[in-house]
Amino acid sequence: MPLKKMDVESIVVGGGPVASLLILRTHDQHGDEVALHLPIRIGAVEASAISMGVETQPGSRPMTHDLLESTISALGARCLSVRIMSVAGTTFFAQLELMSETGETVYVDARPSDAIALAVRTQAPIYADESVLTTAAMPDFRGVEKDEEAHELEEFHAFVENLSPEDFNATHEEHDGTS
Repeated sequence: MPLKKMDVESIVVGGGPVASLLILRTHDQHGDEVALHLPIRIGAVEASAISMGVETQPGSRPMTHDLLESTISALGARCLSVRIMSVAGTTFFAQLELMSETGETVYVDARPSDAIALAVRTQAPIYADESVLTTAAMPDFRGVEKDEEAHELEEFHAFVENLSPEDFNATHEEHDGTS
């Protein structure tokens, strides 16, 4: 199935009994297509690692995902993309798409949280297989609400455009009892 480009919309770092959550959103929606959110439960440490990569604040020592980025680079490779390839229940499966210095493409299985922590550090695009979106995504209800408001505004505009002076006279006569 085709892949859809995704953006990191938000990261919720939970603690104790509250789970951490990563929310991906489909990238650049056009036309009538409603944006989709893909919520993925992740660990608090992984949520922090992704947040640190998004904020690009250098730490005093490299984190595990910084080490992975450095190792890939030292081997002459680069991360081309991160792909969320499947979901089973609440467990997501991802791949790193790497290109070696000889131009060979290599796919490495990874947890989505680790893959995305690397992607935000390397500015690699994030994709989700459409089957994953069909199974686990939710519509962006803000987008649905905006579409509904726009539709209501169009209907009101059409109503106002079709009003005539007679429409007001009929209403006035009904209210003052002179018909």
